[in-house]
Amino acid sequence: QVQLVQSGGGLVQAGGSLRLSCVASVRTFSIYTLAWLRQAPGKEREFIARVSWSNVTDYADFVKGRFTISRDNAKKTMYLQMNNLKPEDTGVYYCAADPLRGGKGPEYDYWGQGTQVTVSS
Repeated sequence: QVQLVQSGGGLVQAGGSLRLSCVASVRTFSIYTLAWLRQAPGKEREFIARVSWSNVTDYADFVKGRFTISRDNAKKTMYLQMNNLKPEDTGVYYCAADPLRGGKGPEYDYWGQGTQVTVSS
């Protein structure tokens, strides 16, 4: 059973930065596609970014230039560095992982517990 445990998040003022982390309990972490998604109040969960096993990254347009996804296979950890945060970035952020699929939706097999990010204006 794969477990993803998230940390980070919290309350920050607009223009500030936060870093989210997600540690996986899986031996073959290096082959997984990893992703971050978020869900704002009253909205559907939306894709933020993903990184493939070969370290190819892909971002949603609304975070390009502000957010960076990365992975450390030795630590079995993925990160989301968020800079220049905006109030509309407020929501619950989820990490996700899958050894075979790696799209932009809910198809990932494994999910973190979610962490709240609140950006005040």
